Amino acid sequence: MTAEVNFDGLVGPTHNYAGLSLGNRASTANAGAVSSPRRAARQGLAKMRLLAGLGLVQAVLPPQQRPDPVVLRRLGFPAGTTNTDVARAAPELLPIVMSASSMWAANAATVSPSVDTADGRVHLTPANLCSTTHRSFEPEQTARALRAIFADRTRFEVHDPLPAAAAFADEGAANHGRLTTAHDQPAVHVFVYGRDADDPVVAQRFPRRQSRLAGELIARSHGLDPARTLFVRQSPVAIDAGAFHNDVVSVINEGVLLAHELAFEDRAALLDGLPGAVVVEVPAGLVPLEDAISSYLFNSQLVTLPDGTMTLIAPIEVDETPSTAAYLAAAVADPDHPIASSHTLDLRESMRNGGGPACLRLRVVMTDDERAALGARVVVDDGLLDELGSWVEAHYRDELRPEDLADPQLEQETLTALDELTAMLGLGNLYDFQR
Repeated sequence: MTAEVNFDGLVGPTHNYAGLSLGNRASTANAGAVSSPRRAARQGLAKMRLLAGLGLVQAVLPPQQRPDPVVLRRLGFPAGTTNTDVARAAPELLPIVMSASSMWAANAATVSPSVDTADGRVHLTPANLCSTTHRSFEPEQTARALRAIFADRTRFEVHDPLPAAAAFADEGAANHGRLTTAHDQPAVHVFVYGRDADDPVVAQRFPRRQSRLAGELIARSHGLDPARTLFVRQSPVAIDAGAFHNDVVSVINEGVLLAHELAFEDRAALLDGLPGAVVVEVPAGLVPLEDAISSYLFNSQLVTLPDGTMTLIAPIEVDETPSTAAYLAAAVADPDHPIASSHTLDLRESMRNGGGPACLRLRVVMTDDERAALGARVVVDDGLLDELGSWVEAHYRDELRPEDLADPQLEQETLTALDELTAMLGLGNLYDFQR
């Protein structure tokens, strides 16, 4: 059997609000606030438990080491530099090198399942994330983790990230989706971009993070059929309103595209390229773009349940916003709407940094044989979720203030936690400090 596996990023012990993401309104609005890494991790695990309980295949990706000693050496710091040393020498760099942003696994990579690729393997390309400084430090550890998990080269190919240049700017699966009659059938791959390679990164208010060229290069390296590959420009109106990734204003699941009417620049061209798809456009008159972005209605997870119906995994902010609450209630009540049911979750710790349910997961469609070939214990069950819950309680802080990022104990706590986690998940010596 073929199934979509949701790989959720585990929230890291240094989860904090530094306001590092220009164009992400929630991130900048909450800069300097006190975070709770323990609560954030609990909320993420609760989402994983919900999806697993619904009969979906749920997996986990490990957080990254912070600070990353490889990054510190590249920044000119000597071996052995700690977070406290960075705070003394270059305090402006401390929140950047301590960011836990790898929790948003939708940006980890772009994925093409074996049913779509020329060589019949699952292909993954880690995103270079070069549009933001703090996330540009992630690709090397991401690639290392993916190669540990998808280790069987006969079934998986983990590519190198694209070069870290504006022309190749790649934000991963947050700007990619596949439309198909069912997960195990060939799909039309939809790559959404904000600009062409030679366009200015900032045209008006906020950066256009994803380049068209990046999508074209990934599609070619994955061996996708050009006749089943579509490149669509995101609406600049949506970007400048705060939709820094397209998954803030649209979501795809199997044969359904659910999108705000202002999500794409050329709606007609998109619809022409998707014959047979169920396209549900939400009018701005029902859900203003402002509400769509603040509630993260479209950054929900639209998933297919074992009974064949679709459910929407939404943040609680959707219920708290009148326009989105009314739209979702009407959708579920409408027998002709593809959303047959919904579940709302408290993900406030992630949402305050601009990451909803869809941000936290990387979708990987795999066959039973491919799942059996995974090189680590990452597909969750109740037992593993219980272990991860106990691990969080043992190692994560209830509160983390901006000044706490310089605490030497925080780095030691993080290393101890990650060392235990790699043993739990069977990931081997994944991190630099373990080598």
